[in-house]
Amino acid sequence: MRVIISAGGTGGHIYPALAVAKVIKEKDKDAEILYIGTSNRMEKDIVPKENIKFIGIKSQGLKRKLTLDNIKSGYLFLKAIGKCKRIIKDFKPDAVITFGGYVTAPVIYAAHKLKVKCFIHEQNSILGVTNKFASKFADKVFISFESLKNSIEDKSKVVFTGNPCSYQAKMTSSCDKKEFNLDPSKKLVLIVMGSLGSKTINEKMKKLLELYNNKDYEVMFVTGKNYYDSYKDNNYSKNIKIVPYIDNMVRLLKKTDVLISRAGASTLSEISAVKVPSILIPSPYVTENHQYKNAMDLVNHDAALIIEEKDLEGDLLLRYTEKLLYDRMLTNKIKKNLEDFYVDNSSLKIYDEIKKIVGDKDE
Repeated sequence: MRVIISAGGTGGHIYPALAVAKVIKEKDKDAEILYIGTSNRMEKDIVPKENIKFIGIKSQGLKRKLTLDNIKSGYLFLKAIGKCKRIIKDFKPDAVITFGGYVTAPVIYAAHKLKVKCFIHEQNSILGVTNKFASKFADKVFISFESLKNSIEDKSKVVFTGNPCSYQAKMTSSCDKKEFNLDPSKKLVLIVMGSLGSKTINEKMKKLLELYNNKDYEVMFVTGKNYYDSYKDNNYSKNIKIVPYIDNMVRLLKKTDVLISRAGASTLSEISAVKVPSILIPSPYVTENHQYKNAMDLVNHDAALIIEEKDLEGDLLLRYTEKLLYDRMLTNKIKKNLEDFYVDNSSLKIYDEIKKIVGDKDE
């Protein structure tokens, strides 16, 4: 089977795409995969390391307000469609599957025009702007939240698969806490706001971390690479660790007692797989406030706690943290309820659905 995969811009789109690519290669040793992404964002560095052929195209999203940048976006979109058509004609894929990010719009549009079978995966609890567009051309729409099905017009297209990152998280081995200079005998609170970090949260945490000084548990705060320097000269106690970034963070997540994080879809899929009690602080700066909606899917089922960024003041975060650390009945209930959000073998479900429509190309 020959497959074009496209996803761009953030790890929330890229890592589910790579999880599916991995399963395709495991199930079909002769499979050929081509990844189309943006030429200037993180996928251009991540994908080639996975030994997957990568082609970058120039693309940028539309602004929500009237601006000359939208003229440029439209020009790049039309130009990208032409390039994608040439790539598709040359590669001759059996299927195209996209995972969101504005780079995927010209990919799936070109594939549809050339009568290639098209599939999309939505990680969030609402369709992103690009996936709303792409869903019109998709043969199947794979979703991570069952609640999303109600907002999709053609429900016959929809398949609930869960997020491929969840199975990857479950299969990943845990780390030795000593790798991170952590005490295996103490509980761990992990605070992380994405690989790049959050400017607002980093400013707030400088003061909030002082409340965790000299506790009988450890706190690791992942600042994000952009903000680590501002924490170098801190005066926090020894139980507080500051790092810029953790590679393959799910290894440490398996040793974490309380996670404090944003509410990106891939993060929530890992939380459900690892069953770690969490305090979610959704980013209010994302399209259609989708992180808040993601978070509330868990919160409404007693599977997480939530603090909105605007309410992150005083000792509220500390009180929520210690509630999860010391209230065993609450944490047991959360862990049990998280089981309802874990979908086993998400990547395999996606692969099987593609094979049903594409057929067996080895016959």
